[in-house]
Amino acid sequence: MNNERIDQIIDKHNGEASSLIQVLLEIQSDFHWLPKEALKRVSEKLQVPLSRTMHIASFYKAFSLVPKGRHEVHICMGTACHVRGAKRILETVEDLTGIKPGETDLEQKFSLETVNCLGCCALGPVMEIEGKIYGKISTSVTADVLKRYE
Repeated sequence: MNNERIDQIIDKHNGEASSLIQVLLEIQSDFHWLPKEALKRVSEKLQVPLSRTMHIASFYKAFSLVPKGRHEVHICMGTACHVRGAKRILETVEDLTGIKPGETDLEQKFSLETVNCLGCCALGPVMEIEGKIYGKISTSVTADVLKRYE
């Protein structure tokens, strides 16, 4: 774990306890998860009880207490995407990466998640990677998209 980087993030927020969520978001962004050592460091530096830090880190879905892949793949399973073949897209990603929703591959390249809606229903089925939306995606294009992130 890189204590220096964690300290930089905390210092950026002036070490204020009110910045706890923002500090955790930045650590999550850098490390792709929240290691226990990082949570302890944040608690000490911000003078926030570890139990509170752990509660926040486990409450919000944006945080992960286990390592995530460098590229998080989100497949929309909302109604509009579902009726347009989202299940087939999900199955294709599962086959290509060897992981199921909620898992990360061994190389920590990809993590796979399903979501209920990405807010672009007219583009269904939709896959999102690193904030980039791939709409009206087909199973034949899915492999090409994933290759861009290798």
